[in-house]
Amino acid sequence: MTKTNTVVESKKQVKAVKKTAKPLRATAIIILGIIFLCCSFVASISLGAADINFDTIWDAFFNFDETVTQHQIIWELRFPRIIGAAIVGAAFSVAGALMQGMTRNPLADSGLLGLNAGAVMMLAISFSFLPGLPFVYTVLLSFFGAALGATIVYGIGSMSKNGLTPIRLVLAGAAVTALLTALSEGIALYFDVGQDMAFWYAGGVSSTRWEHLIVITPIVIIMILIAMRLAGSITILSLGEEVAVSLGERTNRTKLISAIVVVILAGLAVSVVGAVSFVGLIVPHLTRKIVGYDYRFIIPVSAVIGAMLVVVADLLARTLNAPFEIPIGALISLIGVPFFLYLARKGGQEL
Repeated sequence: MTKTNTVVESKKQVKAVKKTAKPLRATAIIILGIIFLCCSFVASISLGAADINFDTIWDAFFNFDETVTQHQIIWELRFPRIIGAAIVGAAFSVAGALMQGMTRNPLADSGLLGLNAGAVMMLAISFSFLPGLPFVYTVLLSFFGAALGATIVYGIGSMSKNGLTPIRLVLAGAAVTALLTALSEGIALYFDVGQDMAFWYAGGVSSTRWEHLIVITPIVIIMILIAMRLAGSITILSLGEEVAVSLGERTNRTKLISAIVVVILAGLAVSVVGAVSFVGLIVPHLTRKIVGYDYRFIIPVSAVIGAMLVVVADLLARTLNAPFEIPIGALISLIGVPFFLYLARKGGQEL
């Protein structure tokens, strides 16, 4: 096939993908999702070990009185954790969408490919050797750990002479995740910080405070905006390296920037919620079924659906067995594990 024919064929593939896009549906989901999030925020603030009525919530927002215990609960405990849950859900989902698009691996997820485990291991080292470290530096260590985990997984997965297949990548991710988790637990036990690490192993946003949100929120927003900027290139890259190169895409540049965005998003999310898996696996698949295969719509819709998923999971975690909380990671895994097994049974193919 000549170069001209290759370019023509590649353009046809891109055009076919763009035809699958459903922009009106994507817009409707984003609008309805934001409305749903607002309602979920109110429900999450109201429900819990101590139920709070709507009038009190209204007063807390517009007539805050620091001497009122319920106002303090709303502003210092429940509101920041809800915002944190939404941010974490968006971060994990966009990271998963980028990973799946640039690697053409529908099984890609930060929790399955070693990023989360790497970030948690660095948190264990931080608690053991650098107690009392400011949150900003904890976030930086999470970035480094996520990058380390991803590098090891991709390095091991690429060692085979047959190349990097989706199943081989997931197997490498499972092995590295088990290794890094074991190292984390060993460090935590040896230095007697197991109780401090328990939160990050289980997953949860109960410790989220405003000072954490001030650090992570602007970075997550910037990373999602960068991901949306890369969306057109990711769409082309998801069709294959040959297609992208024939259309003049700078694939190495796109992959590098995408990888940096994924590491930052995963590192930020883990520094807040812990090693929660499957959000970045489930949400992009669901989004593609709803809005098509154009990443210009997949990324923003994934962010909204991911935020909804984690906010609802946090609400259920607090209310199903109140006053005791169920770890968010456990709740999401109830959906994520069967979903992953179904995908693996199909050989890593799309739904």
